[in-house]
Amino acid sequence: MLLAIDSSAGTSAAIVDFAGGILAEASSDDPLKHAEVVGELIREVLARSGASVSALSAVALGVGPGPFTGLRVGMAAGRAFALGAGIPLAPVVSHDAVAASFYGAAADPHAAHPDGASQADGRLLVTTDARRREVFWSLYSGADEFGIPIRIEGPSLAGSDRLSQPSWAPTAHRVDAHAISAGWLGMVAERTWAAGRAFPSADAVYLRSPDVTLSAPKRVTG
Repeated sequence: MLLAIDSSAGTSAAIVDFAGGILAEASSDDPLKHAEVVGELIREVLARSGASVSALSAVALGVGPGPFTGLRVGMAAGRAFALGAGIPLAPVVSHDAVAASFYGAAADPHAAHPDGASQADGRLLVTTDARRREVFWSLYSGADEFGIPIRIEGPSLAGSDRLSQPSWAPTAHRVDAHAISAGWLGMVAERTWAAGRAFPSADAVYLRSPDVTLSAPKRVTG
């Protein structure tokens, strides 16, 4: 059982168990109040799930892509929680949560599927808002036998009007995600562990240089 946190698009927290699935999830879609809500969301999912901190095995951490300010809030909260609890981090690319939900729902004949799609495989383009008329995007070819999405391109950054140009674009189902489910992020982490695979780097995926840069030092002359 683990705690999952993502703040790449809104803020979301969840308690997830490999066998039990998503036990509790809470989120806020406010893109400007990550720091104000992340602590409360963590407390809420712990209370609703009945999970104790000592019962958690890891913190699944959404590493983006996402805007710098929002993304670093969730990552800092996840790192602090893991350090305090003495448990490891399980970094997950945030778009993988969207793809896992898409393919998982498609594979389940009883589940409602986003945008009415029905294929459990086939190409999927996931995008999230990068602001400034740009989007973050990742391309998937399906999910493997463990239910882990197979990412074949990305994460990358592009102008929102340029994603229709690649040759694969017309054949890929597109999901423009306005939020990332921490629950599905946690399921990707649990399945990655179960498959015995390595996790990606815990570094944030920004894909854009910071707006503020250090100026070159000025030489002082006497």
